[in-house]
Amino acid sequence: MTDTLTIRNLHVSVEDKPILHGVDLEIRRGETHALMGPNGSGKSTLGLAIMGHPKYVVTEGEILLNGENIVEWSPDERARRGLFYAFQRPIAIPGVKMADFLRHAVTNVRHPERREGEELLPMREFRKELKEKMGQLHMDLEFARRYVNDGFSGGEMKRAEILQLAMLQPKFAVLDETDSGLDADAVRLASESIARIGRQKMGLLIITHHDKLLEHNPPQFTHVMLGGRIVETGGPELAIELHRHGYGRIREKYPEADAENRAMQQVEAGA
Repeated sequence: MTDTLTIRNLHVSVEDKPILHGVDLEIRRGETHALMGPNGSGKSTLGLAIMGHPKYVVTEGEILLNGENIVEWSPDERARRGLFYAFQRPIAIPGVKMADFLRHAVTNVRHPERREGEELLPMREFRKELKEKMGQLHMDLEFARRYVNDGFSGGEMKRAEILQLAMLQPKFAVLDETDSGLDADAVRLASESIARIGRQKMGLLIITHHDKLLEHNPPQFTHVMLGGRIVETGGPELAIELHRHGYGRIREKYPEADAENRAMQQVEAGA
C-alpha cells in the first residue's frame, strides 16, 4: 500500500485571521507536486499547518497520514512519523553542530518510540552514512562540524536543509521556497541535489514561484493557490505557464479568490 498524505477541506487561521478556506490535496509517496501562487495566497500557511506549527490553527477539516487524522499531533510526532519541512528562512542554533543535530534527528525518526537520553545510532554507522550523503551532495565534510545555520550564507542554509532531507528520508517533505534568495547557479545546484537524493522515494510538495527548482524535479501535478484556496491543478506545463506569464489569467478567472488574496496582502503590508 502506498503511503498517502491527504488534506480535506482544510481551514486554517493565524491569530484569529482566516487564511485557508477549504484546501483539498492528496499526495502519494513517490509523487512530486508543485504549489505556486502570488504572495499572500496561503502557500506557506498550508505547509506549516501540515507540520503542526502552533501558530497555525486548524479550524475545520483534516490532515490525514495513511488515513489517520494528525491534526492533534505535535510537530515532533509528525516528524517521527515521516513528515519533513524545509524552511524558507531556517533558524540558527549556535552551539549545536550539524553532525550532532542530524544524529539525534535521524535516530528519533528511525526509532520513533525513543526517549531523550536513550541510545543514539552507533557513531561509526552514522558517520559512514553522513559521509556518503555529503559526498552525494558534493559537500565538504567540514560543513558537518559547523553550528546549525550559524553564520551560514543563504545558499549554505538551503544546502543544510537538503542534507537533512537526504539523511532523514521522510515519507513526505514540504520544501518552502528552497530557491528563495539564491542566484541561478545556486538554484540549479539545489534542484540537482533534491533529485540526487532520491526524490522518487518521497512525496514532495515544492512551494516555489519559479520553474528552476523544478528543472530536475518535474512535478506530476502543479497546483495554483489564490486567496487561501487551490483554484487550479494541472501538470508540469502549468508551472511553465505561470513562470512565463505570471498569474494574470488565474486572477481574471477567479475574481473572488483574487479579491481575497489582495485583501490578505493589504493586511500583511499593514502588519
